[in-house]
Amino acid sequence: MKKCSVCLLILALLLSCLPGEYANAVSTPIAKHVGNSNPLIDHHLGADPFALTYNGRVYIYMSSDDYEYNSDGTIKDNSFANLNNISVISSADMVNWTDHGTIPAAGANGANGGRGIAKWAGASWAPSAAVKKINGKDKFFLYFANGGGGIGVLTADSPTGPWTDPIGKALVTPNTPGMSGVVWLFDPAVFVDDDGTGYLYAGGGVPGGSNPTQGQWANPKTARVMKLGPDMTSVAGSASTIDAPFMFEDSGMHKYNGKYYYSYCINFGGAHPADKPPGEIGYMTSSSPMDSFSYRGHFLKNPGAFFGGGGNNHHAVFNFKNEWYVVYHTQTVSSALYGAGKGYRSPHINKLVHNPDGSLQEVAANFAGVKQLSNLNPYHRVEAETFAWNGRILTEASSAPGGPVNNQHVTNIHNGDWIAVGNADFGSGGARTFKANVASALGGKIEVRLDSANGKLVGTLNVPSTGGTQSWRDIETAISGATGVHNVFFVFTGTGAGNLFNVDYWQFTQR
Repeated sequence: MKKCSVCLLILALLLSCLPGEYANAVSTPIAKHVGNSNPLIDHHLGADPFALTYNGRVYIYMSSDDYEYNSDGTIKDNSFANLNNISVISSADMVNWTDHGTIPAAGANGANGGRGIAKWAGASWAPSAAVKKINGKDKFFLYFANGGGGIGVLTADSPTGPWTDPIGKALVTPNTPGMSGVVWLFDPAVFVDDDGTGYLYAGGGVPGGSNPTQGQWANPKTARVMKLGPDMTSVAGSASTIDAPFMFEDSGMHKYNGKYYYSYCINFGGAHPADKPPGEIGYMTSSSPMDSFSYRGHFLKNPGAFFGGGGNNHHAVFNFKNEWYVVYHTQTVSSALYGAGKGYRSPHINKLVHNPDGSLQEVAANFAGVKQLSNLNPYHRVEAETFAWNGRILTEASSAPGGPVNNQHVTNIHNGDWIAVGNADFGSGGARTFKANVASALGGKIEVRLDSANGKLVGTLNVPSTGGTQSWRDIETAISGATGVHNVFFVFTGTGAGNLFNVDYWQFTQR
């Protein structure tokens, strides 16, 4: 009896040391661990990333890279058969990312459940996006590859759509003037110069079939640049060849201090000199966006050098809030889930540094990524599909009223799952209430915790059954003790075996 009393005392002491009311058995993240900024997301995949900055946000457009399965449910190696839609995420601070869902770009043969936008296209690989003011209004342009055989364009009035096909056919084909000799007509990169002129960079591959010569490996001459018409949906004149040494794929373009930087993935075959290492991102510079490029070096190793798994290398360079970055993909999420990447990619971002002489420093790719650029305001409406880290939730298209274009909500919520935002600033007065827009058949709770999934409990929202998983209600609860800047964790609890509830958005009020 005395021994049991001692055990109970020790247990009580241990429990008293745990933060909040008790320690939850919470779900573990897949690959993006709390405190890290890479991968950008891990609740779904995203390959061939391209960045567009607009109105204080950076938008990342990606090939869909959905998993393919064998008949027994095991994961196949990626054949790229599922690359027929385009994923979009965005952020104001580079840590908290909003999921904007997918764009059903390809529409041939009933692709995307018959919702495909470009009815002529069977695939949508390697998207790139631009914004340009036309007739006094910002217009958005999304370019994508129809496999390796051509490039299409979609247009919209916002960076998240809705998107339409303005010309009803491919913008660039092998018959476009100047495209002869391109092995793979894919991987578009759009660039709008300071004077508003648009340019499209594309191409890749090595001539010579299955047995290229050393000369073909070294100078494949399969990269092209073409000037776009003022409408951004036509090609002006003939495409020009960029003689990029050891060119493989993945064109990129950015401008720095008046110089144009053409970047690309170096190929894997033949005898490579030391300054053109296989599978790395090389770059050339010129005083013109269309010609006279000179090779300068390389700046991003193959992702396998940092994360294991190897595979292809795809990147985009961008400037956001006066800092330069590169977004690229690597197989971190699929490797974390299945022990091997199997060719499925996820987006990462790290800083890019220009040296005083205009050369580029080697990028230090890592899981830490970039630091959060600004605090999040918890007193504004925040979409639930905006988060920095998560414990095994998913997102899906939402029917909740009043949301943004292509609104999503958080779903696949089970006991112990969670989402978290980085650096929410509650101010000195602190939060008074918390509300969330929820839909539920089972009901459950949302615990609001600071700094970790088992951190200080500042409020609990009881989620009742609302009549169904698409029957939406705002539910509110009191908050106590939330002041200053914290990572905020929303921990979901409940006893049901299925999806406990869906969450569309949340918002705090100030004291």
